[in-house]
Amino acid sequence: MNNNLNQLEKKLNIKIKNKTLFLRAFTHKSSNSILNNEKLEFLGDRVIGLILSKKLFDLYPNETEGVLDKRFAKLVNKNTCASIFWSLGLNEFVVLGDSKKNLERKDEKILSDTCEALVGAIYLEKGFSATEKIVNIFWKNEIKKSNITIIDPKTKLQEFSLRHFNKLPEYSKILKKGPHHKPTFVVSVKITQSKSYSGEGKSIKVAQQNAAKKLLSAMRIK
Repeated sequence: MNNNLNQLEKKLNIKIKNKTLFLRAFTHKSSNSILNNEKLEFLGDRVIGLILSKKLFDLYPNETEGVLDKRFAKLVNKNTCASIFWSLGLNEFVVLGDSKKNLERKDEKILSDTCEALVGAIYLEKGFSATEKIVNIFWKNEIKKSNITIIDPKTKLQEFSLRHFNKLPEYSKILKKGPHHKPTFVVSVKITQSKSYSGEGKSIKVAQQNAAKKLLSAMRIK
């Protein structure tokens, strides 16, 4: 890795001062169980979250919190981070142990975690402003695509209810059935001027989504 720092600097368009810090950012725990990138990953995850939250806040000033949250989730999920890291060719710098000799595109967790660790290292060395610029460059294409978001039924129903009635939908848990280790939940939902519609799922959240979907369909809410 030390021999590749010049290549890394070119890819990142920065001058690296603390070589040990960046070496650690690319060191997977399979290579070193103590001096690895897990703590930098923890930091980088939060830095990325703050930068992209601010970017979405500035880009979409009229959006609701629910819609911003959906856009944000797509930007920071494991697949997106891994894809960005791989597309930049940064995977070639990752230091792995003997148990994991070849890093492949399908190794999303390692790619994503190292991406976050790298951002953590950049933040520690360069500060927030410089890191913000780099993250926005890395995520440029994904940010552009963030204007196309499929809103889930629960969020769509919530926005409709708040917009027309200034009230949140009312959800009620009707039933929990099936074995204790694998229950099925039945939930009902209603809004002002509607009857109750029920949905079921393997979790309360899924049941709420299915109930909201039924109500939206029945009332022909687009």
